[in-house]
Amino acid sequence: MAVWTWRFEKSDGTEVAPAVEPEEFTTQGDAESWLGEYWKGLVEGGADQVTLSEDSTVIYGPMSLHAEDAAPQT
Repeated sequence: MAVWTWRFEKSDGTEVAPAVEPEEFTTQGDAESWLGEYWKGLVEGGADQVTLSEDSTVIYGPMSLHAEDAAPQT
């Protein structure tokens, strides 16, 4: 069974301990739903970006946790 995990990083890619400890996720959707619920606490705790992996394979990331980075540029 695959395990989905998040890596929490500063903006320079340095790994940081998450302010909210994640569980082990069995689906990508569960992992993404958890992040959607806790991202603000993670930012407040010092994480700037995350990377999602399935077992040892990176699925995507790094992805910013800062809303202003996700806003469309005009």
